[in-house]
Amino acid sequence: MVDTPPVSDPASDEDKLTRLVRRAAAAGPPMPCAVVHPVDATSLSGALDAAAAALIAPILVGPAARIRAAADDAGLDLAGIAIEDVPHSHAAAERAVALVHAGRTDALLKGSLHTDELMAAVVSREAGLRTERRISHCFILDVPRYHKPLVVTDAAINIEPDLETKADIARNAIDLCRALGIVRPKLAVLAAVEVVTPKQPATLDAAALSKMADRGQIEGGIVDGPLAFDNAISAEAAQTKHLESPVAGDPDILLVPDLTAGNMLAKQLQYLAGAESAGVVVGARVPIALTSRAEGPRARLASCAVMRLAVGMRLTRHGND
Repeated sequence: MVDTPPVSDPASDEDKLTRLVRRAAAAGPPMPCAVVHPVDATSLSGALDAAAAALIAPILVGPAARIRAAADDAGLDLAGIAIEDVPHSHAAAERAVALVHAGRTDALLKGSLHTDELMAAVVSREAGLRTERRISHCFILDVPRYHKPLVVTDAAINIEPDLETKADIARNAIDLCRALGIVRPKLAVLAAVEVVTPKQPATLDAAALSKMADRGQIEGGIVDGPLAFDNAISAEAAQTKHLESPVAGDPDILLVPDLTAGNMLAKQLQYLAGAESAGVVVGARVPIALTSRAEGPRARLASCAVMRLAVGMRLTRHGND
């Protein structure tokens, strides 16, 4: 089990994402990471920044001539960087997944291709990276007014998850938080209200997830819901409503009712509350960073840090198999 960083952490004046990067860099040697179709300056520089921070040992998968041309145009040095030459983005996604099966890479980093292209190769039933879990996405947010990193899930993969899918989303997020150093993550299952009512199916799912956690069907965390956003985040709001909850005011994870709610919540925190974010796909055989061109260098670096920590916990539990 990974311990929570001590209160006397010498980097306590750093922001939350910087602490994640520092923690990941100290977790061991850089992990092999396939960078899928990095044919532009943004994706190439992001991979090289992560390599310079000792987070990844990149394997660039894509058309070699285009990769080198993009590096030349941006003044980036590819000396010593492995390149897997394939003709186009679809082939890059397939080769990256094949590298996982061959044991040559522990993570995937999206480059300049559509998310659908990469995920089609990942979820392929014949040659993909499926596990017994449903795949889901976690935003890891540094919200300036919140006292610790906050995970929002799922805001990118599962559109309208049913109860069993939500259970896997919860399991994936709890496992990720434990990899980030949180011994027993607190998960709030969000709805519009904090009471159970059949008029709002999200409240029924939330209540079921809470009971599933009570009975060991969801392990490793503390799960409570339904909780409205205000009384999930604010202990004062929960007290005002006479709500007793082991999670209210201190969640590590917000599990949202559906992708629309999660995507809006994450982006509102980014654009209105000044949150910075990392983002990874979990539940597959390896973690996957789905960075976009709209994200800055810090988000890419933090996403690689989160993947590095997730890989470290997986290898600790299961061995490098």
